[in-house]
Amino acid sequence: MGLPLPKEKGLILCLWRKLCRWFQRQESWAQSRDEQNLQQQKRIWESPLLLAAKENNVQALSKLLKYEACEVHQRGAMGETALHIAALYDNLEAAMVLMEAAPELVFEPMTSELYEGQTALHIAIVNQNVNLVRALLAHGASVSARATGTAFHRSPRNLIYFGEHPLSFAACVGSEEIVRLLIEHGADIRAQDSLGKRNTVLHVLILQPNKTFACQMYNLLLSYDGRGDHLQPLDLVPNHQGLTPFKLAGVEGNTVMFQHLMQKRKHIQWTYGPLTSTLYDLTEIDSWGEDVSFLELVVSSKKREARQILDQTPVKELVSLKWKRYGRPYFCVLGAIYLLYIVCFTMCCVYRPLKPRTNNHTGPRDNRLLQQKLLQESYVTPKDDIRLVGELVSVIGAVIILLAEIPDIFRVGVTRFFGQTILGGPFHVLIITYACMVLVTMVMRLTNANGEVVPMSFALVLGWCNVMYFARGFQMLGPFTIMIQKSRMWLPCTFELFLTVIDGPANYDVDLPVMYSVTYAAFAIIATLLMLNLLIAMMGDTHWRVAHERDELWRAQVVATTVMLERKLPRCLWPRSGICGREYGLGDRWFLRVEDRQDLKRQRVQRYAQAFHSQGSDDMDKASEKLQLGRPLGPHLSLPTPSMSRSTSRSSTNWERLRQGTLRRDLRGLTNRALEDGEGWEYQI
Repeated sequence: MGLPLPKEKGLILCLWRKLCRWFQRQESWAQSRDEQNLQQQKRIWESPLLLAAKENNVQALSKLLKYEACEVHQRGAMGETALHIAALYDNLEAAMVLMEAAPELVFEPMTSELYEGQTALHIAIVNQNVNLVRALLAHGASVSARATGTAFHRSPRNLIYFGEHPLSFAACVGSEEIVRLLIEHGADIRAQDSLGKRNTVLHVLILQPNKTFACQMYNLLLSYDGRGDHLQPLDLVPNHQGLTPFKLAGVEGNTVMFQHLMQKRKHIQWTYGPLTSTLYDLTEIDSWGEDVSFLELVVSSKKREARQILDQTPVKELVSLKWKRYGRPYFCVLGAIYLLYIVCFTMCCVYRPLKPRTNNHTGPRDNRLLQQKLLQESYVTPKDDIRLVGELVSVIGAVIILLAEIPDIFRVGVTRFFGQTILGGPFHVLIITYACMVLVTMVMRLTNANGEVVPMSFALVLGWCNVMYFARGFQMLGPFTIMIQKSRMWLPCTFELFLTVIDGPANYDVDLPVMYSVTYAAFAIIATLLMLNLLIAMMGDTHWRVAHERDELWRAQVVATTVMLERKLPRCLWPRSGICGREYGLGDRWFLRVEDRQDLKRQRVQRYAQAFHSQGSDDMDKASEKLQLGRPLGPHLSLPTPSMSRSTSRSSTNWERLRQGTLRRDLRGLTNRALEDGEGWEYQI
């Protein structure tokens, strides 16, 4: 018999064990999944019925089903029935025997936590076994069954996400025939998931890595959208986050699907040679009157691919139009107003009410010492009245700042509002803290409390630091504000360590040996140099990372600023951008007209120019080998060519590629002879 542990130690040990089990569960999730699959195989070999279903042994199945002692509904380690096993291994004959003997098996779902809710129809669809799907549907398989196991959740641990319903499974695997079969048997194309996402089949298609199949299935499903009594089309049904499939494509940075959807929404007005005038539907793109703005969602997305949407037509043209026409002028005016406001507050702080001290008028260095006046003494002279006007402006400005910022906190959320660098998160912290410090200073002034200089000093520093926010309106300065925001945490800490080494606390009353002074001086010099180099290296690394995303970051800043101004300014100062569709007989929707020039000659020149852009010597050698294979061999052997330098061989390979490119058959009867006579680029053959 061992001694019992004390209650405190027992509780701590229990918590420690739970914590260890939690970490082990997180790390060994894949291992546990493999163990479950091994147990499944072991259980199959132990059960004659499951083994016969796996090996498609129809004779053994028929004999086993005749015995009364044979349990048809027995399950394996994953909660699967024999019909699940037959569908998993594409055994149509075994599945037919099981369905004839026990038709209710087609309704039985798997019961394990990993594959909960999965029916044999789900498995047959994933395997794209059309014949088995037909057989299951003929025996009454449910087309609305939901697969809700952890293997079907959208998470980093799962490599696939097919939704819950059989229809979404069929759409994700790209089987057009199975999709049509399911819809013909009553599958609801508007069904939404029940796992909290409430995604439709179109949402699930947006999240698929195979963009080609996704676009084809998207068109197929929309062709079955009869709407009926529904008030909105299928592609406008939102999920629980308020995202339609179009907005979800923007958040995920799915440029292929975005371009595909935009092609379905555009209307070509006219064409004249290389010129094309197109009307793009701004529904869900324009932030006008939208509670969940598409542009704001793209900018605040955590995925870098989402920012590439801002460079796509018509988003790029819409943002450019809004920024040049309204955003940039209003932003410059707002910056000028803020600059005048902060200068006014600074003057109020400089000329704050002070009076000489009643005793000990001077300090140790013969400086005149002043103290704060009481409230009754602060507003007596005409100069005090002028300062009072400035103080009222400062207080009213602080209240306006809080009224403008607080609603956005509740609308966007605290994490996104203060954490998103593109949205100006750190600057929101600065301006809100500044406004609070101004109000605290006002309260301390009214209550005659001592120490109002402390919040006043904080307000001055924060207010002037917030001037950097308006640098985002300039393409040259905008990325540097991003760099400062990214280095806001580690930079002060490193600088503080640097100051601690130099001005660290020391007791100068103690006599120390000379060796200590020499050692400490060497340490201070070396440590200071190392910290300075570390500071420079960290700043250089941050600048290098920001420089690679310079254009994307500035464009995202412009979009965020434009949406912010459009949301805060009254409608009379910011008219709606675009053209109303009524003028062209296109209904009440708004469109943006974009003129595009598609110059075939320019595209051909660009293709030729790309021939000179070499990625490496290996690629060039492979390309030259492919070109040589296409040449007819002469009757004589070619003489060995003299050795050339690497740059010469690259250049000759590029010229060879250019020459072969001019002789391609896909140029539709055009050939390039500009290199021969220099008169023109192309002649008709």
